[in-house]
Order: sequence, then structure tokens, then C-alpha cells
Amino acid sequence: MVTIRCENLEFKDIEAIIFDKDGTLEDSNNFLRELSIRRARLLDAEIPGIGEPLLMAFGLQDGQLDPTGLMAVGSPQENLIAAAAYIAETGRSWFESLEIAKNAFREVDKYLKKDRTTSPLFTGSLEVLKTLSETGLKLGILSASPTKDVEHFVQEHKLFKYIQLMMGGDQGLSKPDPKLFIRACEMIKTSPNKTLMVGDSQGDITMAKQAGVAGTIGICWANQIVSHLDEADIIINQIEAIQLSKP
Repeated sequence: MVTIRCENLEFKDIEAIIFDKDGTLEDSNNFLRELSIRRARLLDAEIPGIGEPLLMAFGLQDGQLDPTGLMAVGSPQENLIAAAAYIAETGRSWFESLEIAKNAFREVDKYLKKDRTTSPLFTGSLEVLKTLSETGLKLGILSASPTKDVEHFVQEHKLFKYIQLMMGGDQGLSKPDPKLFIRACEMIKTSPNKTLMVGDSQGDITMAKQAGVAGTIGICWANQIVSHLDEADIIINQIEAIQLSKP
């Protein structure tokens, strides 16, 4: 077990650190922004007038992706349900609305993910993961994305030697349900009270705190809006702030 220092705060007797993926380790903002726009445009072509409300629902305003919005923090299923709900408002049945949304999402995913690698790692992430791993800490990724996307991310960035847990939000649970974090800890063979959570959303922080985590670190990178991370034990704007405490 090690002591982790973030600025003036220390977390002692830590066995594991679990990271969110999108917006925490992976700089996916541009991809999620494009995903929002293409989904809204495709649906608007089929149902004129639905595009603008959908963009707002996804959390895209004035060309900027809201870090607290649906696309940034919601699961693929939650985004799908939201889109279907807007379609249903036009008078279509729920099952028809759901099918229209599924088809549009499938087409856009096929287009965007064709020959696409993952988004880049945030600067400094690889070095920090390497340093933490070398101490014997167990490291994991717990994301709202499907597990296969987490595995693809780890493979693309050659993180297998550092990451012991790759878990997505397709386990029958979703953030901020604390059972999801508890299950992640069980899979990595540690306990929440010896584990840190690092994430960029309120869901990450709430989930971990309700699970009895040892500490929560909110990361906001270049984003200046950090009120959604107020519940975190500490908020940092670069991952290098996560350091090993020296004797």
C-alpha cells in the first residue's frame, strides 16, 4: 500500500486507483462533439425540426460540449433513450421512435468508427499510469462506455502492462450506482476503502463516495466549469498532480 499526494492532500494506505475513461484519460471531446452533431443531423433529415432540440439534449450548445451534459457523462443507452423520447414527442409510437433512434445511432457509429482509432490520451497520462503501476498499485478503468470500447482504448494506447481492470457500463449497472464501483473493486481484488477514484463527472464522484471509497479526485483539465466536481475531495487540472508521497 502507498500514500498518494495531490497538492496538499494525502491519501494513505492505497491499494488501487480506478480511473474514468472519457474526459479523464482519453481526450474524447472532439469525437463526442462530432458524434452529437452527426446523430442530430441524421435524425433531423428524417424528422425535420428535431435536430436543434436533440443537440441541446446531448449537451452541445454554441458548438461546445457541456462537460455535465448527456453526451459527456451519459451511457450509450441513456443517449439512445433520450433521442427516442424526442422522436416520440412528434407523435410516433415508442417502439417506432426507439427503432428510428437505433438505426440513426448505428449508421453514425458505423461511419465514425470506420478506420478510427481511439481519441488521444491526455498529456501526461501515460507517464502517470506507468509511475503508479511501478509501485505495485492496482490500476483500473471504469467507464460509461461499453467494456469493448474500454478494451479497445487500452489496446490502442498499449496500456495492458499498467491496467488490470477494464470495465464498462454494460454490466447491468450504470454510474452513479455505487454497486458498479463495488463490483469493480471486487474484480480488481481490493476494497473501496483502499481505492481512489479519478473522474471528470459528478457521477464518478457520487458513485465512489457512496461506495465508501478512500478518496475522490476530480479532474477538469482545461475546462473552467468545475462546480459539478465540488463533492470531490480535491479537484486538479492536470493528471501529473497525482503523485507518490515521498518519505
